[in-house]
Amino acid sequence: MKRIGILSDTHSFWDEGLFDFFASCDEIWHAGDIGSIELADRIATFKPFRAVYGNIDDIRVRRTYPEYQNFSIEGHNVLLIHIAGAPGKYISKVKELIKEKGITLLVCGHSHILRVKYDKSNNLMYINPGAAGNSGFHHVKTALRLVIDGNNISNLEVWEKKRG
Repeated sequence: MKRIGILSDTHSFWDEGLFDFFASCDEIWHAGDIGSIELADRIATFKPFRAVYGNIDDIRVRRTYPEYQNFSIEGHNVLLIHIAGAPGKYISKVKELIKEKGITLLVCGHSHILRVKYDKSNNLMYINPGAAGNSGFHHVKTALRLVIDGNNISNLEVWEKKRG
């Protein structure tokens, strides 16, 4: 069993409330647009950290974190990527990776829109945690935490805070 914290689109901003929200997590996953290597380092000193770069990330972040990560956890084959599209409208690269790697859990960012959906056509769980930073069109900052226990993904909780 693993407790996972998921966020995206921090754009160099860290809300102190996320320390409490992610305190019980075993790992934190960041789906891109971290914003600075300093923020990535800060999160990585708090919890084990997996991340990918996003379209706004500079060369230092891109040298440290890959475009996407594919890994297994608790029997799930995970794809962590910044830009994926949405169920039924994935970008070409993501469609290829889903088929090639047998992805069962897709975690992405970019849209700044919180969305969790089971994609029946690809037999995978799609998760976009929205945006945890203060930059963008969103009015509410969001992040997620959940439990992965074998095939079960459960206890999904949303952190929300008015942007400010």
